[in-house]
Amino acid sequence: MIWSLLKVLLFIIAIAALTFGADVLLHNEEGVRIAVAGWEFTLGPLQTAILLLVLVVALWTVMKLVGFIVATLRFLNGDETAISRYFDRNRERKGYQALTEGLLALASGEGRLALIRAQRAEKYLERPELTTLLVAQAAEAAGDGKRATEAYKTLLATEATRFVGIRGLLKQKLVEGDTDTALALAEKAFALKPKHAETQDILLKLQSEKADWKGARATLGAKLKAGALPKDVYRRRDAVLALQEARGVMDETATAESRDAAIEANRQSPDLIPAAVLAARGLIDRGDKKSATRVLKKAWEVRPHPELAAAFAEIEPDEIPQERLKRFRTLTALHPDHDETRLLLAELNITAEEYPDARRALGDIVTRHPTQRALAIMAAIERGEGSDEAVVRGWLSKALTAPRGPQWCCDKCQAIHATWQPICENCGGFDTLSWRDPVETHGASATGAELLPLLVNEPVIPSTTPPKVTPESDPEIIDLAAVARSAN
Repeated sequence: MIWSLLKVLLFIIAIAALTFGADVLLHNEEGVRIAVAGWEFTLGPLQTAILLLVLVVALWTVMKLVGFIVATLRFLNGDETAISRYFDRNRERKGYQALTEGLLALASGEGRLALIRAQRAEKYLERPELTTLLVAQAAEAAGDGKRATEAYKTLLATEATRFVGIRGLLKQKLVEGDTDTALALAEKAFALKPKHAETQDILLKLQSEKADWKGARATLGAKLKAGALPKDVYRRRDAVLALQEARGVMDETATAESRDAAIEANRQSPDLIPAAVLAARGLIDRGDKKSATRVLKKAWEVRPHPELAAAFAEIEPDEIPQERLKRFRTLTALHPDHDETRLLLAELNITAEEYPDARRALGDIVTRHPTQRALAIMAAIERGEGSDEAVVRGWLSKALTAPRGPQWCCDKCQAIHATWQPICENCGGFDTLSWRDPVETHGASATGAELLPLLVNEPVIPSTTPPKVTPESDPEIIDLAAVARSAN
């Protein structure tokens, strides 16, 4: 503010001085007399002012002309001058104009135009971190993979652009399906930027697909350190990876270390049913039946599941049905009203030939939540109680077209899996499988034609209708078909 005030004061003083000088010249009647080489000139006040102005302009012009001549001589001599800087600025202006047009074309989806503009910008500008990257992305948009690969490889030469180059090559390999090269590139990108969230996710997915569970756990730990994962999610996913790591070792050697890994996976996430089953079986192999019972009981308390019941049966494989029914009360007492508990009790009572108790355990499931398993159990109860074979076949007929009941379903793409997997085989989602009823995509025929052979006890006649599910294509129906044949 003080400097602004000083400039105003200096301007006022200059104007005042010029005004005073002009006034002196106007009141000087004699004017100005100039004598040069025998010549004498007498100038009036106004003529003197004009002459001074002309001299100032002439002097400025001469100085500029001399400066231009000197700059030209230096330019011819190879030195940087105002002329070279002018041409450089002109090239830079054209380069940034082409770069801007290329970015706009790329954003507009005009890949070929963007590539042309990017190559022009590359010609004018010496900024490879900008122009080469634009060339690579424009080439990708234009479908020129070879040109894009060359551009990304060029970016690997400098440290500032190396990560961008690796990332671009990584995405190309993923599109091509070259997962081996993609994994190597993802590891290099992760080493350069371990906190980069996208690189972490890609590396974790590739490591999981390659069954590199140890590496995947290290990557998951990096995500936790970077703050990209909540602790509870990290514990769950680490338990999933630990479970897969233990599965691989147990399949090969079944060492004590692998059993400990399975137990550790179950400890981290008790609600992870496969981890509980694997841990229990490891404890059973070790002879620690009490700990196996405790593990399965804790998992059943979180969620009843048939795999837990199967593992619980393995604790005492040689017991008689009555003893097994009694021992299973450890589980069935936890969630007595759960459908899985009631189905399990019905099956155990059928094995023990306690059919009235099996009917009471089954309750209203066959009407409230009819599934293939529930209806097949009901058919077995009817047959065990001596009901007419038509009644048995009626329940089996319903079972053939009933929903399958809870299965391992992907929460992301709804794909159904026969066994639990850490990665969905359909969409590649990690830890997306949950035990629930799937979204039904088919149902019974409008005419019920597929039930006719079962009802009339005749063989199936080939037709031109679309193929349906058969015992050969669906192993879960084999038992039902066998029961139907035995009932006939």
